[in-house]
Amino acid sequence: MGTIMWLLALFTIIFVSLHHLHTRRNRGQIPVSVNYHFTRRCNYTCGFCFHTASTSYIEDPNRAKEGLRLLANAGMRKLNFAGGEPFLYPKFLGEMIDFCKQDLKLESVSIVTNGSLIREDFLRKHGKNLDILAVSCDSFDEATNIQIGRGTGTQVKKLCEIARWCEKYGVLFKINTVVNRLNYMEDMNERIGELKPFRWKCFQVLIVAGENDTEETLRNGHKFTISDGEFEEFCERHRGQPSLVPEPNSLMAKSYLILDEYLRFLDRTGKQPSRPILEVGVKKALESVFWDEGAFLERGGLYDWVKPEMEKSCGKGGREELDW
Repeated sequence: MGTIMWLLALFTIIFVSLHHLHTRRNRGQIPVSVNYHFTRRCNYTCGFCFHTASTSYIEDPNRAKEGLRLLANAGMRKLNFAGGEPFLYPKFLGEMIDFCKQDLKLESVSIVTNGSLIREDFLRKHGKNLDILAVSCDSFDEATNIQIGRGTGTQVKKLCEIARWCEKYGVLFKINTVVNRLNYMEDMNERIGELKPFRWKCFQVLIVAGENDTEETLRNGHKFTISDGEFEEFCERHRGQPSLVPEPNSLMAKSYLILDEYLRFLDRTGKQPSRPILEVGVKKALESVFWDEGAFLERGGLYDWVKPEMEKSCGKGGREELDW
């Protein structure tokens, strides 16, 4: 019986792999997980930011939905909303979240935010359609956060408040930390242990050409950079945290499929962005940029990104407009 089960499992793996290769040959790369940076505007001034406010453009909601539908038809299973700061536009953000779950039926919808503008009303209204809320927190010492440019001294208090709201409304709570020159010596074990995020993503601070690499760009992140060894030192100090997901520069640099505010794929090798997907389609846009799919898989880009079904069946709720 054991041999039969083993052979069945092996056959399944081979079948799935061959199917994947066949699909790839016929369709090219599949945008399984996309990060939609629909705004570059932000209310914070983090010194190492690599997606800076070089424009204030935001897409028309109907055109944005059209673009997201194209992505879903091309194989997108997970969409992450990012910025800038996405909560500068809560009505747009809420409308897109509901559309992605209710109309596109995406497996997973998430947001990355600095947390400062989140209100409980938003999660009360849209939490049923949100799988993951990732909040950036680079230090549990507010003086360090202020030095970085992350707020004015209330970041940790707000983080704890958001963690409680996520639990209340059935949203998976995630923390993102940029490990840099100002925090790589910090021991965060106690606070992370108290907050218990389902994932704690720790990024090595990254320099991106044209965004944060010179005195001429809006940010210059070089004063925040650390060596690979210093990043590993931070990760080793926190190795006991079950939620820890380390992400060094070698995995991060080109492994994210980023859609910008104009619905273009960005290329992190120095090439120009793609044409907007509404003009040329997803396949052609993808072919014009480099996305390191191997690094995406190596860094754990595919994971259990759907919240438990029992938390997703919270009823329909209203669709009244938020007054903010």
